[in-house]
Amino acid sequence: MWTKVRLPIVLAIGAAVAIWSLHAAVSGGGTKASAAQAPHSVKVTPSASPSSSNTPSTAATTKSVEQAKGKVVYLTFDDGPDPVWTPQVLAVLAKHNAHATFFELAEHADAHPDLVDEVRAAGNAIGNHSISHPKLTKLSPAQLHHQVANGMQTKCFRPPYGATNPRVKAEIKRDGMQQVLWDVDTNDWKRPGAATIANRIVAGARPGAIILMHDGGGNRSQTVAGVDQALTKLAARGYGFATLSC
Repeated sequence: MWTKVRLPIVLAIGAAVAIWSLHAAVSGGGTKASAAQAPHSVKVTPSASPSSSNTPSTAATTKSVEQAKGKVVYLTFDDGPDPVWTPQVLAVLAKHNAHATFFELAEHADAHPDLVDEVRAAGNAIGNHSISHPKLTKLSPAQLHHQVANGMQTKCFRPPYGATNPRVKAEIKRDGMQQVLWDVDTNDWKRPGAATIANRIVAGARPGAIILMHDGGGNRSQTVAGVDQALTKLAARGYGFATLSC
């Protein structure tokens, strides 16, 4: 009895399977076929195609731009403004579309106010380097206050010779400024040669580095030439040159 009932059921199931298979073949449907086709709708990117292998993807380009923005060094020049050398330094900076921070002596700025305006007009920043370049750690409290408070009006102060101590730092802070030293000393004031100055700038460059040079206090022809050489090399490596927040 069970055999007679089972046979029609089996035949009916077989017919249903055949009909479903025919429908799937004609319509291209079916769960497995859809799953196999799904990745093709989401993997079309410039970098995925062999024909575009020489074109960087958007992600790679964005990363490169972000790295370039982070590769910034801060060029700083002390002891100016000087009527001979400051304009030459400004010309080199303009040539390379670079900006810098000039830590100026108030007595020189008072003698050449037009140069102070020229430095600022070119998009550079100005810092306070005291009035007359004394070693601040050797001064009396009254003398220290006079040299710091009555220098250039700015947010940044660089003590001459880098000579500082807790008393000097407290005075700088009391007068509303922050102390700014440096990461790389080119010793350009010793006039070791333009190539040596350039090599010291390039060797010390890293993102965020503050580099010390001079646009006053003596013959700065080697500094001008050395900066020109260094900026050419650093720009080729993706560096930018910005001002400190003074």
